[in-house]
Formats: sequence, structure tokens, C-alpha cells
Amino acid sequence: MNSTAALLSVGQQTMEATPFSSEDGYSTNDTTADTTTGDYYGYYKTTGDYYGYYNDDIVSNSCIYGDHGASILPVLYSLFFVVGFLGNILVVWVVLMGVKLRSMTDICLLNLAIADLLLISSLPFLAHSARDQWIFGDFMCTMVLSVYHIGFYSGIFFIVLMSIDRYLAVVHAVFALRVRTRTYGILASVVIWIIAVSASFPELIYLKTTEHNKTKICMSYQSNDKDSYSTTKIIGIFKMNIIGLFFPLLAIGFCYLMILKRLLSARSSRRQAMRLVITVMVVFFFCWAPYNIAAFVKALEMMEHITASCEGSKAIRLSLQFTEALAYSHSSLNPFLYVFVGEKFRKQLFRLLNKTPLSRVRFIKSYIVQATGSVYSQTTSVDERSSTAV
Repeated sequence: MNSTAALLSVGQQTMEATPFSSEDGYSTNDTTADTTTGDYYGYYKTTGDYYGYYNDDIVSNSCIYGDHGASILPVLYSLFFVVGFLGNILVVWVVLMGVKLRSMTDICLLNLAIADLLLISSLPFLAHSARDQWIFGDFMCTMVLSVYHIGFYSGIFFIVLMSIDRYLAVVHAVFALRVRTRTYGILASVVIWIIAVSASFPELIYLKTTEHNKTKICMSYQSNDKDSYSTTKIIGIFKMNIIGLFFPLLAIGFCYLMILKRLLSARSSRRQAMRLVITVMVVFFFCWAPYNIAAFVKALEMMEHITASCEGSKAIRLSLQFTEALAYSHSSLNPFLYVFVGEKFRKQLFRLLNKTPLSRVRFIKSYIVQATGSVYSQTTSVDERSSTAV
């Protein structure tokens, strides 16, 4: 993606030597920004603004940025990491040990969980960088940002593949019997991973750490000079907008609209399935659209297509921080949207839990028995299972 973790870093710069009133590298002792020492990165003293989107010598030197992200973002990232890690690990456990990869859907769910785990695994490093600076060295900079970019795109692409899988199951049920197999699922997943790695370029080429005014920065944009840095960053933003939101949203929207049309035309009740379909579309849009819009506005500011101002730049910076955190939350929600709402996976989860030491705890055992009985008592049609569980 263009952004984000992409400059994962920056954190709080100590106010030594030359004091900075702007947290992006503008000296209070000069009337002009120092672009010869790297201040065009717009990183410094950003307390979590590892996006590297900010400022870029556009606004006045006297503009002072707040450090809201330094206290809030680490908490949010830590929360998303804990919830997302536990949820996706549980998905991997259920799919491998319970469901045992019998269909294309199972393959997709497993790969989606792995992709989310890749993205989530970068959050502890992002949390530290949000309040301080990059302290983990060159090797971890390369590893963390590589995992981040690949996990970012692969997660979105596997959601698209899940949408296509559900579309085939509900709208083209007969044809789906031939193509929704384990073999096709593996082939489709391999293709998705190749596309995700390809989409992570050219950022993967530029991964490195750099230092400015005693602040260590992990970055993934070309930094030879201001123009090349700005150009690669703007291209990264537009790339994310197009292949990270626009095309996926079109594919997901088409698939689920066709599913809704099919469900509405069916005789039997499909309320639960329809609620899930609508929820999936709404959650995807509200998690990813705000961040892409904020990044797009930043690109316009960098290109000077919108009037730059101190207050405007502050608003863009703040919106990038929190909309990106909102986007991260989607990886924590996926296990609940795509797996645990389904009858088949809940049944397998309770079966597995019943084999663990947890089942010996009285109140947990009673809950498992009650939940398992509830699951077994449900009667779900083939189409509804396809759209709500598998």
C-alpha cells in the first residue's frame, strides 16, 4: 500500500539542539524549511505519523502539529492486535483441525486468516513507533514492512475471492459444484498471493532505515531527493486507491448485490443471510473507504491541487492517523464476519473446545453443551449455508 506502515516510524524526536515547533521538521529559528537535511520527509517528531504523508514542506513553517497519535494509536493497535491475533489463530485452528480443508471456501478462509495475521503481526511494531521511533534495526524494518504490505493487499484480495466464492455458491449453484473444489481453491490462493506480492512493489524495493536528528525512521519510499520521494509516495497512494479499494469494492459490491437479488427471489426466508451480506459490504466500505479518501486528499495536497493551510494540513494528518487505525480493525473483524457466524464453523469450534482442558471447567462445559445443542438444532438451507457459513 502506499502508506502506512510504510513509513512506519517516526516518533517522538527529542527537542535538542535546534528546537522544532512544527513536529514535521520546521525550525523555529529559521523562516525557511531546511530541505537540505531531509526535512522533506515530513517525519520528525510525528509521534506515530509513520505514514510519511505529512507536511512535505507545503504549509507554513510556523504550523504546530499535535501529538494525539502518540497516546491513542498505541492503545488502538494493541487492542486490534490482541483481538485479531486470537480471532484469526482460532480460525486457523478450526479450519485445519475441524473443517480440514475440504472445499474452496475452507482454503479461502484459511488464507484470509493467514493474510490478516501477517498484517496484525506488524501492529506491535507500529504501536511502539507511534509513540517513539524505530528501534528494531534494518533487518526488522525490511521484514515488518514486507509482511505489512503483503498482508495488506492479500487480505483485501482474499475478501474479494471470498465474495466470488459466495456468489458462485448462491447464484450459480450448479456451476459452483464443479469449480468450488479444494484444487481450484489452492490454485486461486496461489494466484492471489502472487498478485499481492506484485502489488507490494515498488515499496518493497525501498525498504530501509534512515536517521535524522537522532530519530530513527523505517521507510518504504525512495528518498534520494524530495521530488523522487514525493513522486513515489503519490504513486503509492493512487495505487492503493485503485487496487486496494476501487476494484475490490466493485467486485464485492457486484457479488453481494447479485446474492441479495437471488435471496430476495427465493421463496424461503433468508433474513439471516441477507443481514450478513449487508453487514459484510457495509463493514468493508466503512473500514477501508475513509482511509483511502484521506490518503487521496493528502496526495492532492502534495500535488498542490488543493490550497495548503496549517489547519487543513493538521486535519489531514489527524484523519490519516485514525482512519488507518480504523482500516486495521477490519483484520480483527474478519473472523467474526466470515467464520464464526456460520453454523458449520461454530459446530466445529465447539467440538474442538470440548476436547480441550477448558471443557473441564463447569461453566464453560455447560456453555459448550448449550451452544452445541443450539447449533445442531438449526436447520439451514443449502443456499443459506453457502452464503452465511461456507
